[in-house]
Amino acid sequence: MATRAKTGKKLVIVESPAKSKTIAQYLGAGFEVDASMGHIRDLPQPSDLPAELKKSSVGKFAVDIEHGFEPYYVVSPDKRKKVAELKAKLKDADELYLATDGDREGEAIAWHLLEVLKPKVPVHRLTFPEITKEAIQRAMAELRDVDESLVDAQETRRVLDRLYGYEISPVLWRKIASGLSAGRVQSVATRLVVERERERMAFRTADYWDLLATVAPQVPGGGSANDGGAAQRFQARLASVDGKKVASGRDFDDRGRLTAKNAVLLDEAAARALAEGLESAPFAVRSVEEKPYTRRPAAPFTTSTLQQEAARKLRFSARVTMQVAQRLYENGYITYMRTDSTALSDQAVSAARRQASELYGPDFVPSRPRVYASKAKNAQEAHEAIRPAGDSFRTPAQVAKELRGDEFRLYELIWKRTVASQMEDAKGSTATVRLGAIAASGEAAGRDAEFTASGTVITFRGFLAAYEEGRDEVREDTEAGSAERGDGGRLPVLAKGQALDALELAANGHQTSPPPRYTEASLVKTLEERGIGRPSTYAATISTIMDRGYVRSRGNALVPSWIAFSVVRLLEEYFHDYVDYDFTAEMEEDLDRIAAGEQAGSDWLSAFYFGEEGKPGLTTIVNGLGEIDAREVNSVEIAPGIVLRVGKYGPYLEKPLPADAPEGTAPERANVPEDLAPDELTAEKALELMENSGPEERVLGTDPLTGHTVVAKNGRYGAYVTEVIAELTPEQLAAQPVEYYKNGKPKPPKKPAKVKPRTASLFKSMSIDTVSLDDALKLMSLPRALGKDEEGNVITVQNGRFGPYLKKGTDSRSIGSEEEIFTITLEDALTIYAQPKTRGGRAAPAPLAEFGEDPESGKPIVVKEGRFGPYITDGVTNITVPRATPIEELTRERAIELLAEKRAKGPAKGPARRSGGGGTRAKASAK
Repeated sequence: MATRAKTGKKLVIVESPAKSKTIAQYLGAGFEVDASMGHIRDLPQPSDLPAELKKSSVGKFAVDIEHGFEPYYVVSPDKRKKVAELKAKLKDADELYLATDGDREGEAIAWHLLEVLKPKVPVHRLTFPEITKEAIQRAMAELRDVDESLVDAQETRRVLDRLYGYEISPVLWRKIASGLSAGRVQSVATRLVVERERERMAFRTADYWDLLATVAPQVPGGGSANDGGAAQRFQARLASVDGKKVASGRDFDDRGRLTAKNAVLLDEAAARALAEGLESAPFAVRSVEEKPYTRRPAAPFTTSTLQQEAARKLRFSARVTMQVAQRLYENGYITYMRTDSTALSDQAVSAARRQASELYGPDFVPSRPRVYASKAKNAQEAHEAIRPAGDSFRTPAQVAKELRGDEFRLYELIWKRTVASQMEDAKGSTATVRLGAIAASGEAAGRDAEFTASGTVITFRGFLAAYEEGRDEVREDTEAGSAERGDGGRLPVLAKGQALDALELAANGHQTSPPPRYTEASLVKTLEERGIGRPSTYAATISTIMDRGYVRSRGNALVPSWIAFSVVRLLEEYFHDYVDYDFTAEMEEDLDRIAAGEQAGSDWLSAFYFGEEGKPGLTTIVNGLGEIDAREVNSVEIAPGIVLRVGKYGPYLEKPLPADAPEGTAPERANVPEDLAPDELTAEKALELMENSGPEERVLGTDPLTGHTVVAKNGRYGAYVTEVIAELTPEQLAAQPVEYYKNGKPKPPKKPAKVKPRTASLFKSMSIDTVSLDDALKLMSLPRALGKDEEGNVITVQNGRFGPYLKKGTDSRSIGSEEEIFTITLEDALTIYAQPKTRGGRAAPAPLAEFGEDPESGKPIVVKEGRFGPYITDGVTNITVPRATPIEELTRERAIELLAEKRAKGPAKGPARRSGGGGTRAKASAK
């Protein structure tokens, strides 16, 4: 057989076109770079398997559970063309370079390419932490083979997720609702959010009081303290009374019980009496303690900490953060963005130290480089931290003309964090002062009150000159509350025994606060600290639990749905280990051992699925579930005699019937508002909803034209009327016309298509108790055709979720009131359409929807009709309503999220040159 002539071509395959374009700039002649567009093959749906495999040991999961859990992979239909292109290019190449990412997923993509392309030329595997000329040159000098252990770990993870989801999800479908899913990490993340909401529901507030004193050193010569400068004044909070600590928020448990021993709990009367008694009492400094203050910089970014900080400072979701970081990496601006490591290469350390010295001065750089070790459980040190790319860093000012909006802001954040990580500590001093007085009059006379104040003075900013890490929401009496407690500011020079004047004494009441809900940032932090999942998958996990309806966002907070309560309860009771935090973390450790070549993936999967050494496997647990009481799983007691149930159409409240209720009696029910968070459904609120619920259903009569019964009902979105269309009886079905095949044999009788009943929402002025049959028939007749305009376009009037409106093709116009729906004429409609849709000389049309104030801008959020369709605005930021989202289904939370994402992206790119002010805004927003 003749040997193929050498062509001198070398084929390099990466995952994405952007990455291939950047790499191509740094490779010499003869290299051709192409992208696989991600994974080229995956596990198919079992329903798509060939017929001969569906009844085999592969049929249930597309994984051969009887032969080493061998996956059955297929090339994705949308990748067949790409695979053919790669094969054609490989025919003309002398060498193949697989340059996919260096993590487990990237290694698996490289392996799949090998398996599908079956190259007959030398194959080289190379990885690089950044797409720069220097990094690619180093990678070319360190070529290797595909790492089979990393591939085994990734395959094991993929098969594990298939086993977990395909065994447990069907149980959720049968017992809760169709379309739900269970996942190794998503179910645990959902449980964390639900558990936090349970804590908030069980929380009971406690009241406590204290005093806040505004004092100043007495002026020498007997002058009034009020004559002193404002800089001499400071605030101090009451710390003890008669030597006993004054109770504060941290001294109560979540049931509102005081747990601190020997603590004094002040009520309003005692606090006011003490304040009154201290008004004429002489105050003096009792002690002054000063300590040096040192604060170290945060480590460079990992995937997890980048997601957390971008959420805090830039208001990015985890998904947006990873999307932006991916673009920055592929275009050569930052290093690889999926990493657990906080380490920097020697070149990066030198670059950061050099840049810090140039920008802030040599005094801001320590004598020796800083070295960081990852603190997260199960951290992998295979990669570098996320940092600016290159052996020398480009400053934000240097990339401002190349990067816009969210890309610029994220790059700036990464640059600041990296440079700051190699800078000196911030230094200063913290002074703590104790001052006191003895009440001189009133009911509190003779009581000794001691106050404390502390202040920190930064004498050397160090790394703070470049960057300061953000913080998550915390509960009372923590660092975030220091200013409220009279702490944190600069104190005047004080000495023990020095006399003070009390300028003001205020008695303040407080309530303990429940544990804060998770935000995306704090959820990511908790998952990483517990070792659950991999940081590279957290963005997808959070997106999944939101898309499934388990969690929704309210501002930055994550609020679980009632269906999430049902899912978590079922999993806790019947699949406890599979949502156990430690068990899930141990699975991650096992996957790490497989990646290190210490264990075979097939052996581990066998133990997980079939069990070992007396420990049942997943299949044993699923097959031995027994009877699950779906009603019980979907029920939560809210108050004595009131139960919340999760039904097919959402959550509702129900009062169980007494034992002696007549047969056929319907229980009293009330719908739960969609925007009501679980912890807001208190016993009092439940009683209010039950009292205001009205009848569940009322028969209004029979439609004389159709003979259908018309009823008024309470639904998930409010009261409505509908017609009841009875299904055909067996006799009626038998009387249907018979159809025949061509050979003369009769066809089996077809069940007629189900007729959709007419339905209409009640007007705001109507109720189930008062609506009549005539009202209902008129409502169900909508939309009402008014006629045609001169061009022949039909004009209709109808009612929508956001009020009555006219419709002509795609042109909608709001009208004044619901009652006008039945009185407005064609002439009235033509008059309205004759006016320009812009605001012109008449009042602006009513918004399509209103969602209250935006938590960031404080301005009202409304949905308006625009030139290019409906859009959401708070008067400052505008964002078009996604085409896939009907206005009727748009929620307040989704509107807030869309506005936040638009702000994060910054102004749209335009042909005009970027002004200098743009960089300043981006820089300021990241502080």
